[in-house]
Amino acid sequence: MKSENLSDEAPSVACKIPVIHPGLGLPDPHHNTSRITGTLFGYRKGRVSLSIQENPKCLPSLVVELAMQTTTLQKELSTGMVRIALETEKQPRADNNNSKTEKKTDILEEPLWTMYCKGEKTGYGVKREATEEDLNVMELLRPVSMGAGVLPGNSESEGPDGEMAYMRAYFERVIGSKDSETFYMLSPEGNNGPELSFFFVRV
Repeated sequence: MKSENLSDEAPSVACKIPVIHPGLGLPDPHHNTSRITGTLFGYRKGRVSLSIQENPKCLPSLVVELAMQTTTLQKELSTGMVRIALETEKQPRADNNNSKTEKKTDILEEPLWTMYCKGEKTGYGVKREATEEDLNVMELLRPVSMGAGVLPGNSESEGPDGEMAYMRAYFERVIGSKDSETFYMLSPEGNNGPELSFFFVRV
């Protein structure tokens, strides 16, 4: 798989994804959107992970290990549109009056999601702190704005399957409510629509 390296010369910006509170009554729904960098990466025989960054020069604000093998996701993407839903349940908490009220946790701070790909349950997505390996991958991909390819991995001991495959693209982040956020992959051509979407939902 040939790597594409399309670098941006955009000026450095603050590395913090803005938090938009849906209860503020924003007049324009487009104010609830922003463009971020999403990277899917993983060893060929391992599970694929999703990293979200404001731009390639920032530290990841979210890393989720998905319930899918890297090779399986590559096959799914080759067939066309892929929609991945990550669902978590609302967790009640007891207040001072011993009545239950809903926890006010940012949806992307939830630790565990039930994952569905094309409507079929595949297992669980797990949020994790960025590991040293994750940060090394992000550092290697700093010059890459969008593209796909492989990075050297444990190929000396595991052969070609030890390579780290990656795909990086811009995603449009849409905040529907405190219980719903969606990431739509933006086509480089800008006219074919998203090929990959992630739906984070609290039900």
